[in-house]
Amino acid sequence: MRFLLVSDLHYRLRQFDWLLTRASDVDAVMIAGDLLDIRSPVALDVQALAVTTALRDLARRTTLFVASGNHDLDGRDEVGEKAARWMRPLARGGVHGDFTSLVVGDDLVTVCPWWDGPLAREALDHCLAEAARRPRRRWIWLHHAPPDGSPLAWDGHREWGDDVLSGWIGRYRPDLVLTGHVHQAPFVPGGGWADRIGATWVFNAGQQAGPVPARIEIDLPDGAGAPATAVWTSAADHAEVELAF
Repeated sequence: MRFLLVSDLHYRLRQFDWLLTRASDVDAVMIAGDLLDIRSPVALDVQALAVTTALRDLARRTTLFVASGNHDLDGRDEVGEKAARWMRPLARGGVHGDFTSLVVGDDLVTVCPWWDGPLAREALDHCLAEAARRPRRRWIWLHHAPPDGSPLAWDGHREWGDDVLSGWIGRYRPDLVLTGHVHQAPFVPGGGWADRIGATWVFNAGQQAGPVPARIEIDLPDGAGAPATAVWTSAADHAEVELAF
């Protein structure tokens, strides 16, 4: 499987347009949250409408996975916790969103929501426990925030990692966790775009301005012998690591 990871597009519609030009080159596109921007003068419902159209266009060209982030929360769910309600209808357009687990090739991809309360956290814990029982070659998580204690969570001044995610990684040991949230991590001293926690590879492409997003392309060959690789590309730099599992 070959896939493209981006995150934190924050209503940069030209970056969604760029993804459309690359979608047919990969088996899947992964967007690790914060598709909307709560700081924008454009109302969230208007942003959501434009982004929904872009996502449905993408889903017609490739397999598309989208996790919610903190900027995507636009209302409250049935139990009063904040949620990305605008994302719920996306499944009808072929977009694989929060709480989805789908096999692509031999690999299982699980999409984790941004949880804002104990009930949503419990629901995600149950989702991961259910997915852990499913057969797969590798298990890939899409989760907005990186784990705590990782360079991927460092913005140059403080850490923004998720300690609950760290606990889940320790319990379930996924092969890859694809994140975002901390825009600066790949660009600052002490930060990074790739990390390994035990046997788990973790990635954060970071965020950049302009029409082209910072991104990571991950190649997981099906056959024996060919190495798995991750390549990070931004306007500032380019780097590659070989992945061992």
